[in-house]
Amino acid sequence: MTSTTPAVFGQFGQSLALAEQALTQILHKHLAERDTKPETWYALQVLTARGPGLARGELIAALERSRTLSPARVREVLQELEAEGLIRGDAVVDLTPAGQSLHRSLREYIAGPAARLLGQFDVADIETTVHTLQAITERATEELAGAGR
Repeated sequence: MTSTTPAVFGQFGQSLALAEQALTQILHKHLAERDTKPETWYALQVLTARGPGLARGELIAALERSRTLSPARVREVLQELEAEGLIRGDAVVDLTPAGQSLHRSLREYIAGPAARLLGQFDVADIETTVHTLQAITERATEELAGAGR
C-alpha cells in the first residue's frame, strides 16, 4: 500500500507566505498612519510578550531573527527607543510608562482593522488556524533543535 502526500501540503507554504505578506502590508499601512516604524512596533511587541524585564541579549536575539532587521539595525532601533524614552535598562530591558502607553495605543489602533478582516471568517476556523500554526511552529522548533544536536 502506497501513500500519497495530500496536495494541500504543497499549497501550504505558498499560501502562508502570501497571507503573511498581505497582512504585513496592512500592518505597515496602519503603523504609517500612526507615524510608527515597523521595527518599533516589533520591539515593543517582543518586550510586551516576553517581559517585563527581558535580558538585553534575548531581546537582541529575538529582533535579529526578523527577516528585515540586520544586527546593526537592531542596535540602532534600541538606541532610538532609548532616546525616545520608550525603553530603559542595560542588562535587562523594559518598557517605560511611555513605551507601555505607545504599545497599548498601537495595539488598540491595529485591533480594529484586524477585527474587521478576521470577522469575515467563522471564529472556529480562525481558532483552528491559530492552533494549527502554533503546533506547526512548536514542532518545527523542536525539529530544528534536534538537528542542532
